[in-house]
Amino acid sequence: MNVLLSLTNRLSLLSHTLYFIRKHLLVLVGLGLIAAVGRVIQLGGFGPITSGFHIFLEVIIEVARGVLFVYVLGLASLKHGASRIKHLFTDKSSRKHYWRVALQKGKKQWAEILLNFLLFLGIAWVFNYLIDTLAYQTCLYLALKKNEIISQTSSEWTIILFFKNLSVIPFTLTFQALFLLWIINKSRGQAIVKAVQPK
Repeated sequence: MNVLLSLTNRLSLLSHTLYFIRKHLLVLVGLGLIAAVGRVIQLGGFGPITSGFHIFLEVIIEVARGVLFVYVLGLASLKHGASRIKHLFTDKSSRKHYWRVALQKGKKQWAEILLNFLLFLGIAWVFNYLIDTLAYQTCLYLALKKNEIISQTSSEWTIILFFKNLSVIPFTLTFQALFLLWIINKSRGQAIVKAVQPK
């Protein structure tokens, strides 16, 4: 029982990431959907596009991803996320303090960090495997082309990048943002726990 409790505590970063995603799924999927549709259009999923429109879509995609990261960094608040980023770049003494705290925490809790990252990579690998299977080993791609939902000239990458932008990328950005908050300060790490803990 103590071993299980210890393991659960060591995986708190990953478990809070999964809980945050579950709690704010609609927002994260909505922002992911913007990037996903943008990628499909860029890859010619609905027909050829101009280079200017391709660049415009790239800006939209990157903005959607940036908003998602800031939203998570602010623990479901764009205002707080933007404030944290601004504070990091404008307050030199705080920046030095955060670096010190991050280095100390990294040295003390390297095993916990490694465990969380390994399991995160495992989950991301499963997502990628399932997406590749869906694209290459099912009839979804052919069915989409047959029903003229996507262009006849589009490749399997339209499906792959669509689903990656709905799953792996939001998962990764959420994990990274919560890791940054966790690594810079214990009190901030505990704020994450309180913010995402089920009530």
